[in-house]
Parts: sequence; structure tokens; C-alpha cells
Amino acid sequence: MAREEQLVFCKQCSNRKMDFQQGLICSLTDAKATFTGECPDYSLDSSTQYEHDSSEVIDNGEVRIRISTELLEKLRLEQNLPVALIAGTVTGIAGAILWGAITVATNFQIGYMAIAIGAAVGMAMRYTGKGIDPIFGFAGGALAVLSCILGNFLSVIGFIANSEGLDFMYTLTEFDYNYLVPLMQETFSFMDLVFYGIAGYEGYKFAFRSFTDGELDSLN
Repeated sequence: MAREEQLVFCKQCSNRKMDFQQGLICSLTDAKATFTGECPDYSLDSSTQYEHDSSEVIDNGEVRIRISTELLEKLRLEQNLPVALIAGTVTGIAGAILWGAITVATNFQIGYMAIAIGAAVGMAMRYTGKGIDPIFGFAGGALAVLSCILGNFLSVIGFIANSEGLDFMYTLTEFDYNYLVPLMQETFSFMDLVFYGIAGYEGYKFAFRSFTDGELDSLN
């Protein structure tokens, strides 16, 4: 049983205790949980009732743990991966074009645009795909990173077009793509990697169907 699965129960147990070195532990054993399935010493703390905000959005991993198998299968039937991929791709391309245009117009690469693109791709997939399975998160993360790379590439093409006094579309179509990898390597920086990573995380996190604590309780 995974630690995160055990914590769902531990956070509601009256025997819980916080240890600054180990984290949440059992006050009876002074150790982390080791149970599988059901803890024999579990005692519901009715005064806290999981101490959650009913409007707080729950992490997808916790959602899958807390809902029944029957409900999980029902939610899976509502998933639509192809539509989510189309929405994520269209959003990613639109974001990349916008990023490229802003970068060329301001002559400055705004790294935070990558984070916005990642979140936008994920949200587009969330509302169109209603995804529960991990594939939605992985797809959202991948599309977010690819969109950022495309945005960087379009920025470079824009700079080349401006410096040579050429039309953007002409430069894009006539560019010798044999030089694509060397060109991207030359313009790549460590901060690009940081922003790509954050964008990928945002794309992953937001790609899943969202549930608040209140919604989850009503479904169960």
C-alpha cells in the first residue's frame, strides 16, 4: 500500500501525530504507517472530519483512492482522450504563436509565458476530456513542453525574419530545417529547461478532471 494511500486514513485518525523528522506518524507506535488495506488501530477523529475545505480541489491521485471502484469505472466512461488531445494541441499551438509574437515584438523572451502555456494546455484538456486516467496527465505535460519548444522556435524564426528584412511566413517556409537542431541548441539556456519543466508540470496537473472535497463527498 503506497504512503499516499495510507495518509488518506492517517489524516483522519485520532491517533495521528506530527513528527518533524518523519512527518505524520502514529502516536501508538511512534512510526510511519505500515498497514495494508485497513489499519486495526484506526479511530476516526470526528472533531476534524479530515479537516478539509469543501471547496478545495483534490489531487487526482487522492481522488482515485477515495472513490469506489464502481464510481471510477463510471467516470472513465465519461473520458474522451481524442477530444482532449485536439483541444490541448490547438491551445498549445495558439499559445506558441502568441509567445513567439510577443517575444519578437518586445525583443525579449518572457519565460513566464511557458508557465501560462502549460496551464492553458492542461485546462483545455481538463474541460474537454474529463480525464481520470494517468495518460491524460502525461499527454498534457508532453503537449505543454512541445508547445513551449514551438514557441521558442517561432521566436527564433521571427528574429531571423526581422534581421534579414524578410516576411515571417517566407522565412518559416524557406528555412533550411537541417539547421533546426543546431539553431535550437545555440539559443537554448538553462532557464529554458526550468520553464519547460514547470510548464510540463502545469500541463500534467491541470489535465485531469477536477473535483472539490464537497463534490467528491456527494458522489460517494
